[in-house]
Amino acid sequence: MAIQQKLHTKLVQKLILTPSLQQAIKLLPMSTLELSDLLNQEMVENPLLEEMPSEELQQTEAAPAEKPAEPEKRDGTDSWDDSDYEYFFGDYLDDGYRPRQPQEVKELPPIENTLSTSSSLSDHLMWQLSIQTDDDLIREIGGAIIGNLDDDGYLVASFDELAGMGPWKVEDVERALKLVQSFDPIGVASRDLQECLTLQIRHLGLEGTPTEKIVTEHLRLLQNHQVPEISRKLGLPIEDLKEHIEVIRHLDPKPGSRFNPTQSQYVIPDVYVVKVEDQYVAVLNEDGLPQMRISPVYRRLLDKNAENSDETRAYVKDKFRSALWLIKSVEQRQKTIHKVATSIVNFQKDFLDHGIEHLRPLVLRDVANDIGMHESTVSRVVTNKYMHTPQGVFEMKYFFHSGISSSYGESVSSVTIKQRIRKIIEAEDPRKPLSDSKIVSILQREGLVLARRTIAKYREELKIPTSNQRKVLY
Repeated sequence: MAIQQKLHTKLVQKLILTPSLQQAIKLLPMSTLELSDLLNQEMVENPLLEEMPSEELQQTEAAPAEKPAEPEKRDGTDSWDDSDYEYFFGDYLDDGYRPRQPQEVKELPPIENTLSTSSSLSDHLMWQLSIQTDDDLIREIGGAIIGNLDDDGYLVASFDELAGMGPWKVEDVERALKLVQSFDPIGVASRDLQECLTLQIRHLGLEGTPTEKIVTEHLRLLQNHQVPEISRKLGLPIEDLKEHIEVIRHLDPKPGSRFNPTQSQYVIPDVYVVKVEDQYVAVLNEDGLPQMRISPVYRRLLDKNAENSDETRAYVKDKFRSALWLIKSVEQRQKTIHKVATSIVNFQKDFLDHGIEHLRPLVLRDVANDIGMHESTVSRVVTNKYMHTPQGVFEMKYFFHSGISSSYGESVSSVTIKQRIRKIIEAEDPRKPLSDSKIVSILQREGLVLARRTIAKYREELKIPTSNQRKVLY
């Protein structure tokens, strides 16, 4: 039996993520700051990309760009001509190409950013260690202790672990720890909350008082607001006990936190919603994004008539393709964000006019069907994006919530229900807090039918204590 080789034509369909499509997908979930960093880095690495000079940008705003010239016809064959880049990127290949100008928005909200530097907890403690002792061993162990403190100032290493770092004796570690615990802020280098509060109480000269006993013996009862039980065990009237509890309330459970403040994260909105006459319009914020174009100087290196080596032309071709696809992907990203933002504005007109109480239930599918895109694309667009509205600055994901049917036939957003629960609890009599069941009854009278466990879930998400805990706190 002879084996023969034959050629067969077969037509198949495959889903292939081309490099250009991968790049477009990568750009969608990026924030404006991340995209700006990426574009600046690309301009450093790709010589064919350059930023539009500010003078030319001003000229572009005054007069529209000229129509791109027809590409010159060349003789001979070249794989570069076969790719037909002139057809797909005609607008980008002209030397007079001007990128799309950012949409002008008047009276943007000001952003005040004040930068300041402060010493860290570690620096503050090391400075005290250097002036408190001349013992090199204690200084060395103290430095190890300070290096094992978390942001709240608590020691996260055991005596055995610290002793093994030297190796040092456990007795020396205990001596060094006692020294560090005497530093400012008082309570630093504690191993738990009880030790932290006890150190502060002793520093106030309240050692041996009921205040110390509450912390050392009944801290769990205090955390659960079981004041009557503490009063019974200590044999003190509740009125006298309140004075000691008030002292404990003013202690700092996280002494190191004020030396390690959380850095403020400033939000730059990607979209501004402005009202033009009686309509809301979504406007992209492109401040800070470099306006890129293809460098005409480097593009001329592709000319066949120029005396350039094949290696030079191959390098420029590769960078030319990368630059074109990047510019195309960025513009496509901006158009997609604008489409999604416009769709959200159309769905949430009542919210923009009246506030959170009128937020409409919305899911990704609604916006995807509205703009003719896939849900995954909408999900990427709303990631790390913020929208400035007349009601404040919100993450674009904020507008997507499930709905709960009401007896009036309309769905109500879960965010609106949470807001209503918060207001009901704020208006309650603190001496007789409302239980979750009573809140269910109130909402039922308003046409909202919810289970008690749903109310409990929303209350916990709002970080509101139970009715019993609210009564004890009162």
